[in-house]
Amino acid sequence: MKSLFGGVGLFILVILGAAIYSALFIVDETEQALVLQFGEPVNVVQEPGLNFKLPFVQNVSYFDRRVLDLDSPPQEIIAADQERLVVDTFARYQIEDPLAFFQTVGSVAGANSRLSTVLNSATRRVLGEVSYLTIVRDDRASLMNRIRDQVNREADSFGMEIVDVRIRRADLPEANSQAIFQRMQTEREREATEIRAQGEEAAQRIRSRADREVTVLVADATREGEQIRGEGDAERTNIFATAFGADPEFFSFYRSMQAYEAGFSNGASLVISPDSDFFRYFGDQQGGDITSSTTLNPTSGTRAAAPATAPAQQ
Repeated sequence: MKSLFGGVGLFILVILGAAIYSALFIVDETEQALVLQFGEPVNVVQEPGLNFKLPFVQNVSYFDRRVLDLDSPPQEIIAADQERLVVDTFARYQIEDPLAFFQTVGSVAGANSRLSTVLNSATRRVLGEVSYLTIVRDDRASLMNRIRDQVNREADSFGMEIVDVRIRRADLPEANSQAIFQRMQTEREREATEIRAQGEEAAQRIRSRADREVTVLVADATREGEQIRGEGDAERTNIFATAFGADPEFFSFYRSMQAYEAGFSNGASLVISPDSDFFRYFGDQQGGDITSSTTLNPTSGTRAAAPATAPAQQ
């Protein structure tokens, strides 16, 4: 009997422990909770700590209170100037009202699906009112704020607040990008050709200027050289004239010796009239007339008799 009461008591303690355990739930600092009774919300708990609920009748759904990410797939839009753009946006949001969130979207996956549609629509509306340059360069920050405000107006009914909206990328479509790339490449090639032509023109001018300067320098040098040579010849002639005037006989002898050296140095034979003035110093050291006709063989240094009436040959 005692064992029976002991078993019943233990069973009651287990049931009480399970009831107490089921009646307690903890809300973390990063969470907020919604108490449901037979699927209907009865209480919202947004403060962290230990809380109570009816055991076995009520259950708890937890929702993240941190900032959540929403990555929208890239979409193609048409700007106000009819330029097509591929825009990639993302948003950050928080669950502000767990009850409205649970009643409208139910879960984070459902919220992402609904918000993605709203975000894409707002992006199309805002970016479709401005030009391509405004989107990619001039006023992107203001455009993102406008998109955020429009999404917020619709997200408020879902129990959410949009913290931020960002345009991650805004590019031309692939076909347009290729066309623009080809146009840019053609433009750069044209500029390169023009620059090369200008370089060739400048090089030709430099070469022409250098050639002209070289011609002038050579002409000046030639003129100066001829002038110096002429002055030298004049000086030489003046020296010769002075020397000839000082001692004409010696000068005549010296010039004849030079003529003999030049005429006989190549080993050639000269056939000249024996009484030619060329041999005046052979018969007489004073340069007198030659009385006998001779033929000189320069190679042997001997004289040979020749008829006086023999014609001169050159």
